[in-house]
Amino acid sequence: MAGRIPSIAPVQRRVPAPEPVALGVPQDLPARLHFWRGASGKRYVHTVYSLIECPPLPKAMYLLVHRNKDGRRQVLHIGCGQDEAPTLNLARVRQRGAQLGANEVHVHFLAETEPQRRLVTCDLRAGQFGELCAEPTRAAHH
Repeated sequence: MAGRIPSIAPVQRRVPAPEPVALGVPQDLPARLHFWRGASGKRYVHTVYSLIECPPLPKAMYLLVHRNKDGRRQVLHIGCGQDEAPTLNLARVRQRGAQLGANEVHVHFLAETEPQRRLVTCDLRAGQFGELCAEPTRAAHH
């Protein structure tokens, strides 16, 4: 009595977002999520990590941010992970973040396709910088 096991269509699993990391700043106690507004007026939710403790990142849209001791945030760079290897994306994020003086990485995981990530990136760049190429080239002294 050999029975057949019915074949099941493969389930596409969504890669879970890495857990947020405590930043050690009193203002991060209520939540480790932050909303950034694009030029379109749309708000995008981001998971906040410290630059040092940021986990490997999938192809995701991110902001490199400098957070002052008083909690004010300044966006220094907006980009997307381009590589299939999450550790390579992380290496590039950390290198650019260190060059600019960032201490936070804000990751937007909800834009899952390349066109969605490009749209969010352009909207946020226009909303945060006023023009697409206005990011600083080196660290500002705070």
